Amino acid sequence: MWDAFWKLIEAQLKELQSAKSADDVIRILGGSGSGEAFFAGSGGDGTVRASLFTAGWELVWQEAHYFWVMKAPDGSMITYIEGDIYRGDKRS
Repeated sequence: MWDAFWKLIEAQLKELQSAKSADDVIRILGGSGSGEAFFAGSGGDGTVRASLFTAGWELVWQEAHYFWVMKAPDGSMITYIEGDIYRGDKRS
């Protein structure tokens, strides 16, 4: 069971490496938390942030490793809060 879970997480991280918009991230990760999408693999080796850097995203701001905003190549943004993904900058 765990092998299948981590294979899914690895596949998501790999696909995120080509994400060019907030819509791509939301489509890749799907919904399941309180946000528009959710990343369940935060205890693993890879990170959403590292995959998005590979895809050409840039960090807008970061307060902690679990709370940050990144900007996509197309100009759209996502906020990451403890695995939940929100469209835009949800700093407030």
